[in-house]
Amino acid sequence: MKKNLFVLIIIVFATSCSSYQKAIRKTTDNVLISDFYKNQFAGLLVLDPETNDTLYAHQSKKYFTPASNTKIFTLYSSLQLLPENVPALKYAVDKNTLYIQGTGDPSFLHPHFQDSTSFHFLKKFNNIVFDLTNFEGEKLGQGWAWDDYQYYYQPEMTPLPLYGNVTTIFNTNGLDVTPDFFKDDVVRTWYKKNRELDHNTFYFSKSRKDTIEIPYRTDTLLTKKLLESALNKEVTLTKQPIEGDKQILYGQPSDSLYIRMMHESDNFIAEQLLILSSSTLSDTLSGKKTREYILKNQLADLEQPPRWVDGSGLSRYNLFSPESMVAVLNKMYQTVPKQRLFTIFPENAVSGTLKSWDYNGGYPKMYAKSGSLSNNYCLSGYLITSTGKILVFSFMNNHYQQSTSEVKKKMQQVLRQIADLY
Repeated sequence: MKKNLFVLIIIVFATSCSSYQKAIRKTTDNVLISDFYKNQFAGLLVLDPETNDTLYAHQSKKYFTPASNTKIFTLYSSLQLLPENVPALKYAVDKNTLYIQGTGDPSFLHPHFQDSTSFHFLKKFNNIVFDLTNFEGEKLGQGWAWDDYQYYYQPEMTPLPLYGNVTTIFNTNGLDVTPDFFKDDVVRTWYKKNRELDHNTFYFSKSRKDTIEIPYRTDTLLTKKLLESALNKEVTLTKQPIEGDKQILYGQPSDSLYIRMMHESDNFIAEQLLILSSSTLSDTLSGKKTREYILKNQLADLEQPPRWVDGSGLSRYNLFSPESMVAVLNKMYQTVPKQRLFTIFPENAVSGTLKSWDYNGGYPKMYAKSGSLSNNYCLSGYLITSTGKILVFSFMNNHYQQSTSEVKKKMQQVLRQIADLY
């Protein structure tokens, strides 16, 4: 009798899931095969992570340009490799001399963080020797737009970032520049560029009242000068790695970097997180090393291995499928407490880059990461249904010529229908 009851429950459950899937497919197909999508590419996968049932799939195995959805893979990698607090510096002390190596920590003197762990630690020593030769890679990523060097969203990558590798300029009662080191390099005039390509000459019109962040051109000697200016003491450069056992100085909570990256879609934080993660694998800093390690180990089971070339999604060389995106989101859902996970992701109509997703009073509720480049918009994350179920989804749109706002409205329509039906 008990066996028959169990079989009956299984049959009812399977029939129920099948009816949900049919209803979702009918309503969603009506949108995705409409004329709106005739001349563009769209892929969608929706998964119930509790039952592992695929509720809807449309071109989900195909590759798309993910834009900032790439940061989901960067987040996953960081969660796998980084400890609770950021490894801020590697160091050794010999007699009265401090020897340091950067770890790629992006928060050191960063204008949006208040952590001063590294600063106060370095202030304790009069003799500081640091090595900046442990970074492998280019300052800018593969496939990045070269003429975006002057904009806030494309700072250079370095082993020891300072001030977020940007110059912050604003006009109150007078010109304010952070770091103050660059104050004499600001030209008070209107110009079509924010900065010269090959050197640190910045342009800021006298009439401007806003705040602007301009990436500065980095090099080893400039890092030395900036560090000396901040610490008000001389430091020494070396090309010799630290000998003997190294210790690690830990800084602020790693989650604070993840939240900044995901909520503000901060490209600099994303790139440096991959570099920072590599510091836990070896002394050589390399975002490529992190990507290769994660793909070979934790993500070796992906059926569509991505072409993954940066941490931020700035590169159009990146190629990911909705299925791979959902697989990584599901791995995080199964291993990270939901309260922590949903705090890291933007919430629609509430926070970050999803704050403007306020159609229908913010319903359905989502915790997701958006990604946009010209003619491309993607959204991947967690969808809360009308019955309180949590679904994992990835909705990728490439090569459209309509306005992004129209594309978003179609996406919202689809996601709302699924949330209503399940």
